[in-house]
Formats: sequence, structure tokens, C-alpha cells
Amino acid sequence: MSGLESWVLSYVLNSLWQVPLLFAAGYVAAGMMRRLVAGAEHRVWVGTLLAQALLPAWSALPLEWWGSVFSWHGRPGTEGDAHVSVILGQGMGLSGLHLPSALLAVAAIAYGGVCAYFAARFVWRCGGLRAMRREAVAIPLTGETKLYWERSLQRFGLERVAVASSKRVRGPVTLGILRKLLLLPESMMSSLGEAELRTVIAHEFAHMRRKDFLKNLIYEVLSLPVSYHPGLWMVRERVMESRELVCDEMAARMGGRNEYARSLLRLASLLVNGTPIRTPHAIGIFDANAFERRLMKLTEKQGKIQGARRVAIVLLCSAVGAATCAASLALGSRVDAAGADSKPGTAGTPLSVPARVMAGNVLTKVAPKYPVEAKEQRIQGTVVLSAVINKDGDIEKLMVVSGPKELQQSSLDAVRQWTYKPYLLNGDPVEIATTISVVYSLSK
Repeated sequence: MSGLESWVLSYVLNSLWQVPLLFAAGYVAAGMMRRLVAGAEHRVWVGTLLAQALLPAWSALPLEWWGSVFSWHGRPGTEGDAHVSVILGQGMGLSGLHLPSALLAVAAIAYGGVCAYFAARFVWRCGGLRAMRREAVAIPLTGETKLYWERSLQRFGLERVAVASSKRVRGPVTLGILRKLLLLPESMMSSLGEAELRTVIAHEFAHMRRKDFLKNLIYEVLSLPVSYHPGLWMVRERVMESRELVCDEMAARMGGRNEYARSLLRLASLLVNGTPIRTPHAIGIFDANAFERRLMKLTEKQGKIQGARRVAIVLLCSAVGAATCAASLALGSRVDAAGADSKPGTAGTPLSVPARVMAGNVLTKVAPKYPVEAKEQRIQGTVVLSAVINKDGDIEKLMVVSGPKELQQSSLDAVRQWTYKPYLLNGDPVEIATTISVVYSLSK
């Protein structure tokens, strides 16, 4: 199995448990942030979504990659600050998962197909937005509506915004990055009162001011690798819900919270065919299924938390997030291919034995030496070796799987001299295959 396949399947393995763990941490942190401004809760959920997409990838990186990243700075090494340790196995937080290469290849292909499906759906929906824009019919604004439109443009710092109607939407939505467009259902314009139309304009302008359309596309692209996971779906829903709360706060400043809440309630009753159908990738005033909470948030008494209490809440939420991310990275694991697919222990086919078992069979060890040039250049990391041990307990084959090239020869020279007790299978000695990791570290 190639290194890319190993990394991809390690990403999937880590995402299976990290995504729900991050959702739970985000739920706790967002609950603490709810008493602050809506933007604080929204930032928690956005951070959770990004962590769900990125942390499994970081967890799947080998330990030596982290060493190479952080080895560029610091003073030259000395004899007292270098340390070399040997780990029988991959040297990751959890033991690697070893499965037959054929099974892993099938899993990688299946996962690639799932990702291709979600990517194709994303592209298709983006194409649908372009078609929606082409088919939209411009709506001329006159009188008080035009004045309010121009005043709102100045208030939100926007320009080049158009308004049109479309038969493809069931509620007001906005789309576009440079040329922003507010779309209304085809039959809604005639039924909207002045207050409801102002509510729509103010809310959608808030989305435009925040560049939510562009942000939403970025979130969708970054989360494509974990789009299969229900944990991501739940976080995405809460991102949309908290985003609507933020825009409600911004829009309510244009005319008062109570008036805005009443207009929002009347607007909901005018929707075409009742509950609106979400338009993929477009940003709309009724994206989230939390209409009751939005009204309660607008009408409840505003009590801002300030001072030490606010700082304590922010620090506690940050601690929850940092601890969860640290645990996810520390417990990350890798997927590697087991030995050959033929029957293990037969002629020419080494038996793959868990590293923890082989630890008890070591007779003699030679400690690797830290290369002087590597210490001077602050090079550290983990060299992973693949070893084949013959029936007599001697190392017959020794290959480098990964690790900084400046440290590889030192590892090979030392481990090649190791000897083991013969490994017995049904009373007979057999060749075995195992993995050895040599960890080179420097003090700060």
C-alpha cells in the first residue's frame, strides 16, 4: 500500500471518532457562549467545523513530520540536550491498525468514491446557482423602497448589489461574491408589505456584509473529506443557526429589535408553500430550523456579560477546545498494511507479529547515536524501520519506512546489530516481520 493510501485511510479512521468528539466539545463550549453575543457562539461552531475537517489530517501525519516542522529554530545542540529512544512499533499515540493490503485498497477506493460523489454534488449545485442567476428577472425599486435600499447600502458598506425574482427559490436568498444578488420568490414581491421588505433587505445585506456566501463555499470545500459523517452535518446545521442569529442582531439595528421580530414573524407567514426549501450554497433568511429561538433571542431582555466573568467564560471555552484538540492529536493513529497477503509463516513469507509481542523477544540491543551534524542543525524526529527477523533471531532485512534522512543511517547501523529469541509458531521457528521506531529528540 502506498504512503498516500495509508494517509487517506488514517484520515478516515481518525475522523470516525474525532468528529463526534469535536461536536461534543463544541456543544459544551457553545452552550457557555450563548449568554454572550451571538457572534461568539457562531465562532465556536465555525471553529468546530474547521477542526473536524483538519484535525484528522494532522493526526494521520507521522511523528517525524512534526519533528521536522519544529526543528528549524533554537540554538545548536550540545551533548547534554540530545536524546534517542527506541519504540517497537510505529511510535504513534495509538497502535497502528494493520490489515491486509487488498482490504485497505478496497477501503481507499470506496472512500475515494464517496468523496467524488460529494465533490460532484458540490460542483453541480454551484452550476445551479449560475443558472439561477441567468434566469433571474430584475426587480425595479421605486419610492420609499429605493430610498431604504440606498440607505442600507451605505449603512452596511456595500455596492454593486442587485435584486431580482426567481421561480427556483422558496424564500429570500443572497448569492454572489463580487456581484451580489438578492433573490426573491417570483410571487412574493407583490405580497410583501413595506416592513417585511425592509426586514428582508436588512437581513440579506447583513449576510453580504459578512461575506457569508464566500465563507459558506470555503467551509463546504474544506469539509468535503468528512462530508459523509453525521457529526459534521450536525455542526453544519448549528453553523447556519448561529449565523442567522448574528445577522438578526445586525439587521435589527436598522429599526429596532421588537419591530424586526414582528416583521420576521409576518414574513414567515408569507412564504411560498409554507416552510422554505433550502437553496444549496445560497444564503437565505430562513436557512436554519431555529425560527422560535431567533424570535426569543430578539425579544428577550439584553443583559451583557462583562468584565472578569466574560473573560472567565472565554478562557474556559478556549481550554475545552485546546484540550479536545490536544487529545485528538495525541490519540491519532495510522493505518498500515500487514504483511504479505499469502499465508504467513510459510516459506518466503514472514509472519507479521505485533510490536508489543516482539519487545519481549529482544536479546541484545545497541543504542543508536545522535549524529553530530543533526544535533547542530536541530534536526529531530522519528525514523521508522521495517525489519525481517530470520528463524535464528537475527535481523535479515532492515529498511527505512520514513524519517529524516540525516538520522536514518544512525538508526540502521544500531538496529542491524540487534538479536532476538527465535519466534515459534506451532513449536517451529519462523521468520517474522515487525516495525521499530527510533525517536530522536532535542531539549528546548
